Amino acid sequence: RRFTTYERVEEVLPLVVKKDMRREAFDRQKLLGGLRRACEKRPVSLEALEAMADATERELMDSGEKEITSRALGESVMRRLRTADGVAYVRFASVYRQFRDIDEFRTELETLARDGGPRAAEAPHPDPSAALALAPEATP
Repeated sequence: RRFTTYERVEEVLPLVVKKDMRREAFDRQKLLGGLRRACEKRPVSLEALEAMADATERELMDSGEKEITSRALGESVMRRLRTADGVAYVRFASVYRQFRDIDEFRTELETLARDGGPRAAEAPHPDPSAALALAPEATP
């Protein structure tokens, strides 16, 4: 008789260390749920959300770490959201960073605007006169 063993790579994701120091397994569905809520009614496709989740998981696996803080995980997700959609980024950041008041929220918006925000180079600002041309009152 001859016995053969096969080995396979087991991809292990790190545990997420919460603010109160509890540890829980990384949950892709929880990540996707947060991304969906942030991108609700925004022009971000499900494929783009899946790609962000894939990239986040890949980054976690490639790190080789056994644990990651929820803060580091949130920052990683926010980097991806910021390039995808500014409104979704601000929504996610407002929950994740728990802004204490409107000033903190305003500071985040100003930073986003100052740094150019997402798609600043690829999407020109709409011409307000184009909307006027379509309005019924604008036609003689």
